[in-house]
Amino acid sequence: MKRVLLYMLFLTAVSAACTQEKKTVPPNLIVILVDDMGYADVGFNGCTDIPTPHIDKLAEGGVRFTNGYVSYCVCGPSRAGLLTGRYQDRFGFSRNPLFAPNDLEMGLPLSEETLADALGKAGYKSLAIGKWHMGAHESLHPLKRGFDDFYGFLSGGHRYFPEELTLNDPFEAKSQYDGYKTRLLRNYERVDETEYLTDAFSREAVSYIEENKDNPFFIYLAYNAPHAPLQATEKYLSRFDNISEKKRKTYAAMVSAVDDGVGLILNKLAELHLDENTLVVFLSDNGGPENHNASDNGVLRGQKGDLFEGGIRVPFAMKWPGTIPAGEVYDNPVISLDIFATIIAQTGKEISLKNEIDGTNLIPYLNGQNKSLPHDKLFWRKFDAQDYAIRRGDDKLLIKGGETNMLFDLGTDISEAQNVSQSNTDRVDELTKEFRKWSEEMQDPIFMGLREDKKYNELHPDRFEKLKD
Repeated sequence: MKRVLLYMLFLTAVSAACTQEKKTVPPNLIVILVDDMGYADVGFNGCTDIPTPHIDKLAEGGVRFTNGYVSYCVCGPSRAGLLTGRYQDRFGFSRNPLFAPNDLEMGLPLSEETLADALGKAGYKSLAIGKWHMGAHESLHPLKRGFDDFYGFLSGGHRYFPEELTLNDPFEAKSQYDGYKTRLLRNYERVDETEYLTDAFSREAVSYIEENKDNPFFIYLAYNAPHAPLQATEKYLSRFDNISEKKRKTYAAMVSAVDDGVGLILNKLAELHLDENTLVVFLSDNGGPENHNASDNGVLRGQKGDLFEGGIRVPFAMKWPGTIPAGEVYDNPVISLDIFATIIAQTGKEISLKNEIDGTNLIPYLNGQNKSLPHDKLFWRKFDAQDYAIRRGDDKLLIKGGETNMLFDLGTDISEAQNVSQSNTDRVDELTKEFRKWSEEMQDPIFMGLREDKKYNELHPDRFEKLKD
């Protein structure tokens, strides 16, 4: 009997030690960011013509955010916000950067700390895959911005078929969109890819999980799909004989390729028993550009480039078994800036951050510890168009062109069909004051954007010339 008691005490001690060890092991982080996906183009948001079983599994295993936002309505600034946890207007990243390999100023300022920088202080290994778009200058390369490894391209978009990747060097480019044809980079070396680009990026993510299964890792998987050009292989096109419209069919095939990749990642985590210690986030970088890639934002008004909901509210889900309840639907507004704050809070270490961040640790809100709102207010600014927006509770004020007020009650009018500003001038005034207070903390844009491509070329005739040291 005494031996049995001692054995039971031993098992209890071992169990407690294992539990304590599990609690102190920092979680891995995988951010799966898609490009230009419509709000209604995933099953968990009601899509019926494009099956997304693996993306839906991710959402069903955790939480889907019905009011999940990004911090800007086009890809470059949105990604800058996600990677820094800060409103990108704080550091002047208010435009889509041009592909300019000689320009140190054309991209994420060196004053900013990335999530990879911060997690490196906690012993994480970090990999960036796919689309970078934070600058093509050598000083802005992912490996100079906190990442240990990189596989992808530096420009704002890319072609998907490997035989179309014909440029060996960014200085072989002659124009902005020649950047779409560069051979891929593995760290600093050009490589010959043989697979359809989306499949290649999924492969790299799975491989990295396998290689780093014994150490905390961060994977920033930034697919360029389903961003134009619309290109898909027959493997994926053949799944959509139900769709007759050519553009929508190709778009669907591209989404399906991403979904396959998500499935491979989730399966690898389960195979290696890492799923309960890995926070996986899925979202789009902005709303779908319905007119360009046949995406669908559903009931939301507007599209990519707008501060209406269709430009900034995106498919957004998060999974962390054992920490985030499965099957949760969270209706309070959250934003992509929260990803940075959420993972930093889980590392178990005091990380000294270079800059104050704007995001919020979402875990206490998702597991019921905190019943209040993660954010009292959220803000958006399109500097060049003089379009501004603020959301407070269900109230959303949109100021078009710096002068036209539009007030919507998103609780009853998700489609922003009824402008109630004239009958609620007091609320308009309050929200305008709140926005102006926030805006005073922001910077003007620090570089030219895509719309100024011609002017930039005139000012920088050596844009694609390889300059001597």
